[in-house]
This record gives sequence, structure tokens and C-alpha cells, in this order.
Amino acid sequence: MDIDKEQEGMAIYEYIVDNVDTCEPEMGELICKLRLADTSGQFLASTARYLSAVDREKFDRWLTPLIEGAIERDRDRRYIGSLLEGIWGEDYKEHVEELRSSDDNFRRIYKRIYSEGEAM
Repeated sequence: MDIDKEQEGMAIYEYIVDNVDTCEPEMGELICKLRLADTSGQFLASTARYLSAVDREKFDRWLTPLIEGAIERDRDRRYIGSLLEGIWGEDYKEHVEELRSSDDNFRRIYKRIYSEGEAM
């Protein structure tokens, strides 16, 4: 683990949280920096959950790159599982088939979290 990168990832995440009402114009740049800094997917997943909880509609265009980055980085599946409920709602299990066919990121996460036998 690269401590400097993790600290940078945490600093970017904290900046977004502390400035969520004013940082939208620089969100693209912040997410690019976060994707470079976050080696585990922790801060990408946390940022996606946070922005979705604050105002999903307003931040919707930024959720996909955050979720995709989290999927790419979280090889140990420590953080992406929290996105299922955090992004798609507490009742996501009631809509698994619909979400798997309509949302590629949901499908990718669901497939990685649950074994093939359970995911089908």
C-alpha cells in the first residue's frame, strides 16, 4: 500500500465532503485525481455513496466514474459491496434481475460480490 497515495485519496475525499455545496465545477478534476490516488477503491466507493446520499440527481453524472474506479481498484471486494445498498437502495435485492439487465455497474459488482451460483 502506498501511504502517500492513500493520504492523498483521503484528502481529496475530505475536500469533496467539506465543499460539496461549492465544488461541483471542479468535480471532474477531483474525480480524476481521486482515481489516480485511490489504490484500494475505498475513497472512490465512499465518495460515490456520499454524493448519492447528498443529492443523487445533482451528482448523477459523477457516480459512474467513481463506481467504475472503485470496481477496478477494489480487488479484495472490501468496499464495492457497500455500493449495492448505498447506490441502488436498501431494497436492491428485490430488483436484482431488473438491475442486472439495466445497469452494467450493478451487474459487475453483484457478480463479484456473490458467487456465480448465487448471482444467477
